[in-house]
Parts: sequence; C-alpha cells; structure tokens
Amino acid sequence: MAKLNMVQAINLALQQEMEKDDRVIVLGEDVGVDGGVFRVTEGLIEKFGPERVVDTPLAESAIAGMSIGMAVYGLRPVCEMQFSGFSYFAMHQMESHAARMRWRSMGRFHVPMVLRCPYGGGVRALEHHSESREAYWAHTPGLKMVVPSGPRNARALLVSAIRDPDPVVFYEPKAVYRAFREEVPEEEETLPIGKSRLVREGGHVTLISYGASLRPTLEAASDLHDKEGIEAEVIDLLTLSPLDDELFAASARKTGRVVVVHEAPRSFGPGAEVVARLVEKSFLYLEAPVRRVTGYDLVIPLFQREQQYLPNAPRIVRAVHQVLDS
Repeated sequence: MAKLNMVQAINLALQQEMEKDDRVIVLGEDVGVDGGVFRVTEGLIEKFGPERVVDTPLAESAIAGMSIGMAVYGLRPVCEMQFSGFSYFAMHQMESHAARMRWRSMGRFHVPMVLRCPYGGGVRALEHHSESREAYWAHTPGLKMVVPSGPRNARALLVSAIRDPDPVVFYEPKAVYRAFREEVPEEEETLPIGKSRLVREGGHVTLISYGASLRPTLEAASDLHDKEGIEAEVIDLLTLSPLDDELFAASARKTGRVVVVHEAPRSFGPGAEVVARLVEKSFLYLEAPVRRVTGYDLVIPLFQREQQYLPNAPRIVRAVHQVLDS
C-alpha cells in the first residue's frame, strides 16, 4: 500500500473518479497547465485534456456559477477556489443557487458539485490566504461541509463528495498538505459524509477537533498520557454539516469532561455548535464546563505571529487541566 501525502491522495481521488465517470470535470484558476497552486491537480490535464480540466479566468463567482450550471445539466464538476479566502466572491452563487436548487425545484433538480477550498493558517501566507471560515458554509442549509484531517480520509471523503447528489464544500487543510504521509489503498475507498470517527480511546477527558487542528490535539493527548497518565479520547468530526453528534455526545457521557479545538475564530464558531449539542444530549453527565481552544476573534495575523493565533498542544493541555480541576 503506497504512502501518500494529502496532495497526492486528493490527486488520486480526482484521477480515479475522472477515469470511472466522464461526467466528472475539474475547473478553476491554474488547475490545468500549472497543476494548481499547490499542485493538487498536477498531471490531470495531460491525462484528460483541456475539455475536462478547465483553466478558468480569475473569477470565483463565475467558477461557482459555471459549476452549478454544469451540475444541473448532468455533469459532476469539481471546482477549486485557489484559497478559501477567495471563495467569498462565490458565496451568492453557492447560497442563492447551489444550496437552494433542490428545494426551489421541489426535487426536480440536483447540484452534484464539489467546491474545493484550501483553508487555514500555518504556511506563512499572505492576507486572505489563511482564513478558517467553515462556519459560513456549515451554517447554510442545503450545503454539506466536509473537512478531512489526513491523506487517507481526504481521498475517501472526496470520492464520496464527488458522488453525492448535493453540493459539497470540501475544505482542505493546507498546513497538512505535505506534513505527513499515510498508507492509502490503490483500490476504491469511500467514507460516509456526516460521520465522525474515534481516533483515540480514553476515559478521563474528550477532545473534539477536525482538519488541521487534529494534529496538535493528538500531540496534546500523547503528552497528557506520557507525562501525566491522563487518557484523552480524541474524536475527529470530518463533517461539520451534517454534524454527527452521536459519537461525541456518547464520549462526553463516558468521560464527563470535554475540550473542543479548532482554528476558526471562537465566537459563533463550529465549537459553539458542538457545545450546544453537548448541552442538549449530555448535559447531566458533564462534570465541568466545556472548554474551547480556538483561534481568536480577529483577522488571522500574518506569518510573523500566526503561530500565536493557532491552537497548539500546550494550549490544549492547559484547557484539559482546567476541566479536570473543575
């Protein structure tokens, strides 16, 4: 089984789905000749040609709008926003049309498209290149919101997203793109959208995270175990909408203490929704207030200070001590 990084795993998913289904089209800025700004689509135009790997103008609204039209007429477009911070220009297309088409047409039309967005900080990028605004999309009825955390689940979830009959916003943590490798099978593999996964078992505290923030969360869990004997249970959400609350609610009922970790801003972020679900489903089992370790309520700083903004293992360990001491 080959060991791939996330860039290679996503490329594999695109290549195999394009081979199996000639309705799958890749489009976006520089996705063809240049292979994408992160080289995720490298080699696809040579294999499938410019009619299926389309270099578009620098116009995110047009990219999303074209994708919606293609999807309604039977294709399965996978469009790339070069950085998630550029995707705001496509918001009106995604909210006003992609997300509403099934409802508007009373089920006559579907929009089987994927909006791929490299997101998040940690790569020393410029302004509008490091945002973590997944809450915008997860809050929009009619859109599915997926955030993989590693190469293998990125490949499996992207295949599921391409095959889904509804629009999927697929956030790719660019800090993880080449950070590590995992074994990824050559044969087809999918994961269901709307299901989280148990990454590490434990009985003292539950840590809930997703995307790039899963790595410092696992680092904190290892430190807690090795240095203090604290067993943290770690859950990777994978999908923010629809949100699988059964797994983390059950874990909270077992441990009684919870910390939620993400790099998006704190206020009105995905962590707040997780806490609300915990209150609804596991309130009587909680032994301490739920803590959040998140980005701050400000524009993510430029590279000189971005590491101070992002959640890290020491911040997570401190939060665990706070819930254990409560």
